[in-house]
Amino acid sequence: MAFYIYIFHCSDNSYYTGHTDNLEKRISEHKSGAIPSCYTFKRHPLTLVFSQEFPTREEALASEQQIKGWSRKKKEAMIRGDWDEVSKLAKSV
Repeated sequence: MAFYIYIFHCSDNSYYTGHTDNLEKRISEHKSGAIPSCYTFKRHPLTLVFSQEFPTREEALASEQQIKGWSRKKKEAMIRGDWDEVSKLAKSV
């Protein structure tokens, strides 16, 4: 079974990072507003801007927690696939 992290760009220009074992279902839940208590509920429309697969839930959760601690610039560099910039921003912390 695969696990995923994902990042949504929200209508208020914020980013939401989460993890799941069923990416398509979770995207659908966010976009339909199926979970009223979720951060994304009042921030539609949502745009999926990044996702990555992991072999275990532990790795996906660790990645989610790490990304949630990153600056906006670092998240945006990762979303663009600019790993040199991600590395540079990691060294500047």
